Amino acid sequence: MKKWFISKPAIRLAALFTCFTLLIGCNSNSNADGKKTIHIFQFKVEIAEALKHVQAEYEKTHPGIKLDIQTVGGGSDYGASLRAKFAASKEPDIFNIGGYSEMNMWQEYLEDLSNEPWVKDVKDLAKEPMTKDGKLYGQPMNLEGYGFIYNKQLFKKAGIEERPVTISQLEEAAKKLQAAGITPFANGYQEAFVLGNHNINVAFADQKDPATFINALNDKSENFTDNPVMGEWLDLLNLTLKYGNKNPLTTDYNTQVTMFATGKAAMMQQGNWTQVQIDGINPKLELGILPMPINNDADGDKLFVGVPNNWVVNKNSPVKAEAKEFLNWLVTSDTGRTSMTKDFKFIPAFKSIKGTDQDLGQLGMEVQKYTDEGKTLTWNWFRFPNGMSPEFASAIQAYIGGKVDQEGMFEQFQQNWNNLSVR
Repeated sequence: MKKWFISKPAIRLAALFTCFTLLIGCNSNSNADGKKTIHIFQFKVEIAEALKHVQAEYEKTHPGIKLDIQTVGGGSDYGASLRAKFAASKEPDIFNIGGYSEMNMWQEYLEDLSNEPWVKDVKDLAKEPMTKDGKLYGQPMNLEGYGFIYNKQLFKKAGIEERPVTISQLEEAAKKLQAAGITPFANGYQEAFVLGNHNINVAFADQKDPATFINALNDKSENFTDNPVMGEWLDLLNLTLKYGNKNPLTTDYNTQVTMFATGKAAMMQQGNWTQVQIDGINPKLELGILPMPINNDADGDKLFVGVPNNWVVNKNSPVKAEAKEFLNWLVTSDTGRTSMTKDFKFIPAFKSIKGTDQDLGQLGMEVQKYTDEGKTLTWNWFRFPNGMSPEFASAIQAYIGGKVDQEGMFEQFQQNWNNLSVR
């Protein structure tokens, strides 16, 4: 879930080399045996092994095609590696990008996929990040959702009978947990993505219109200090600190998840992607996901659901027709659809594909249920100025560490946003 950042000049620089790709064949799509190669560059390391099975099945049923799948992710910088591919005239035919501002940065390389047969099956919320001027430029890889994951057994032990969906109910639950000798929140606030992507997103997603608010920040008709939702978001952050673990700024992702999975804390801000790690520690936990409420609005029982990444086709590719055929097969064939849920453990972004509890786990099923019921709030960090997420994280960490107060934190937000939005 860590965000990678792209500079527009870097992509422009790559354009200087684009014309040579087809001429000198640095990334050849032709083989001596007459087969065509589709070069795929993707960043989700957790599906790398499962993709080998997909590759074998596809090549078996498409004898004229060879798939060359490269994975860069985990501790490596996918964004930098992708830019290097383009700069070296080794452009992939299919690659991954996020939506909104990242789509705009890569726009000149994106094939219009609007007329592909799978488009009508995409869930509406999954289309938005890659839609521009009525055209769809990406196939959503999957859906992910987050909120406060909670341990149902610990809630029962503390006498909490109803799910807290307002901030008052959440604090009351935290008090009961604390009284029962249970740490309410495991806060992994050492991680920049936990604060700079997911946590601050709460303040954007709960705006009346997040996109309008972001545009207003860009044209300076809106600011952080005077926005009431920002103040409500801070109330929630302060609540997690008040009832959270010691030393949250030195608690990383693995420590946070381990604290939660071993029963040392009842809640943590994370998403369905933690299911496998939790199961590896304690598969018997009864899990659920709570909203992250910033007020006492009874309609606030919603999760933050979005598309972490998209498959896109390079419009300069000499095998773009074959690349589009592969993406269609991936989401319409029995093999592709089964791989998506059973092997990738993805929450499908398609209406006709359903994961089961055995496939997705308790958390994935919760997110799928909320999505199907339309009880979702948006992911907005892809809309932030490039480089803003780590700046948010740094300012929030300074606040948590007592180096700045609320006013100082919001001033840092504003200064960094203004500086980055004019690039």
